[in-house]
Amino acid sequence: MSAGLRSGQVAEAAGVKVQTLRYYERRGLPAAPARSNGGHRLYGEDAVTVLRVIKAAQRLGFTLEEVAELLEAGRHRHGRSVAGLQERAAVKLAEADAKIADLTTIRTALAAAVEAGCDDLTACAQSACCPIPFTDLAQENRHTGPCC
Repeated sequence: MSAGLRSGQVAEAAGVKVQTLRYYERRGLPAAPARSNGGHRLYGEDAVTVLRVIKAAQRLGFTLEEVAELLEAGRHRHGRSVAGLQERAAVKLAEADAKIADLTTIRTALAAAVEAGCDDLTACAQSACCPIPFTDLAQENRHTGPCC
């Protein structure tokens, strides 16, 4: 068998390192490649697509275990739609929305701290005008001068 792509070619085309390709193989993510007469791995063109799908799914928040489950379901679907992809994507969307909400809260607090001129974490925490949300935890001894 001489047709097929070698490991380095597949990794380069997919934008990953050969070590990443090998790691994914050990995890069973891409299908096992054919072997040349000399024992070299030979991949079909679909291997590049699979690697790109894995990396894209990771960027979307899917774990490698979740990616493996989705790939496995896709291999056995026989023309049917992959069960669970819609539900999993909806869960990831909700997680992303929650992260965005948390980051928005953090950004708002940090912008307020910058605007207020907060320079000393301890002094700011003890100030009634401190915009950082831990003011409720500060001691009763709050100063009444300019904020932070």
